[in-house]
Amino acid sequence: MKNLIMSFMLLSIVSIGHAQEKVGKKVVNNSKEQTTNRVEQEASETVDKTLDKISDGIDGLFKKKDKKEKDSKNKSGSGSDTTGETSQPGDGVNADKSNTRGASAPQSQSLQMYSKFDFVPGEKVIAYEDFSEANIGDFPLEWNTNSSAEVVRLGEEDTKWFFMSKDGFFQPMFITDMPENFTIEFDAFTRYRSSNILGYQFQITSSENPRLELGEEYTTNYIQLNWAACEGSTSFYVVENGDVVSKNEGFMVKELACGGDEYANPSKVRFSIWRQKNRLRVYANAAKILDIPQAFNSNLNYNVFKFGTKYVNYSETENKDEFMVSNIRYAVGAADTRSKLITEGKLVTRGILFDSGSDVINPSSYGVLKDIATVLKENPEVNIKVLGHTDSDGEADSNLILSQKRALAVKTMLSKEFSIVESRMQTDGLGESEPSDSNATPEGKANNRRVEFIKL
Repeated sequence: MKNLIMSFMLLSIVSIGHAQEKVGKKVVNNSKEQTTNRVEQEASETVDKTLDKISDGIDGLFKKKDKKEKDSKNKSGSGSDTTGETSQPGDGVNADKSNTRGASAPQSQSLQMYSKFDFVPGEKVIAYEDFSEANIGDFPLEWNTNSSAEVVRLGEEDTKWFFMSKDGFFQPMFITDMPENFTIEFDAFTRYRSSNILGYQFQITSSENPRLELGEEYTTNYIQLNWAACEGSTSFYVVENGDVVSKNEGFMVKELACGGDEYANPSKVRFSIWRQKNRLRVYANAAKILDIPQAFNSNLNYNVFKFGTKYVNYSETENKDEFMVSNIRYAVGAADTRSKLITEGKLVTRGILFDSGSDVINPSSYGVLKDIATVLKENPEVNIKVLGHTDSDGEADSNLILSQKRALAVKTMLSKEFSIVESRMQTDGLGESEPSDSNATPEGKANNRRVEFIKL
């Protein structure tokens, strides 16, 4: 038995030596500091894996405690990364996990789904609500309602959701006076498990008293989208002084239908709402579902945004219906790409999103990337530097490397997806070292997560 354990130890030492030699060759062209960090990190991971193998062997021989308990503890303490395809809640403490690899290959197939997605998020984030500061089971402080709701988690996800647990209206008080150019984005989760026809809606309202805007009886000027989960039936109304002045009823949006024989399959959709003066565009995931040139009345001050539910089965049974929202991003004005990059020589965008703690570009960034690529194609003499920035979540060294990899991912995407010559683009990253806003709030962190383009 003793000889067997000694054999395991000798094998581990040889494996560690090979891993260190391999890592040293892999990073020979990097700076001294990054080389040291990456070598130590990969070598450390190799040591851990090798020791785990030894532990497994010894555990098997002596029937000791299974390593699964250790793995489950590591998973449960893995940090603040969230799931979801269309959100970027933070750079996260897991950022360093992706730093031992090169830039991830762009997900061209997923990106192609968004090839007609022309949405450009507002540039300045006014509010970002991911409920990270709210306790599970509580009603968040900056919301109002004539019903009831609570903050919950779905299964093992880290993402927190605002669960509207009874019919009524639910108003985020941080969305107030809306300018002529703004965007609102949010994730919606629905699970239809009853025989009811579920009615979900959001409203953009002009009100003299926003605190009263929690019921239809007080609403006379509003823009409203209704959809029925799993039925796919959707309707849109513009109401002024109590009269319907524009409507579109009974159209189908497949992104909002969850399907399933037992009505149990959940649906997650990223809504994107874009106002440009009188024009309203609404998207569900990659699909544009509305484009109304005269939806907004320029004589009205739109100052309320709210969600609503009707006919939902909120019984205490195990299979109750569910409607939740999360990752609400309210921002003002998209940057004028052409004037910013060409005439001013600099463009900063917060519309290129990445998976949390990763350099994988989110497909919903297509519209922004397409705009930048168009400018570069129209000005073939212009060369640029792409700079990545992160928020302060995680270790500073890890965020520095992450920002560099994200800048490289943008360059790679512009080259492979939009045929921009690589030699026209340089890349670098500054990590969390140059924040544009406070890292003490969710909206501040959202503003700090950005990509900068500098004309050379």
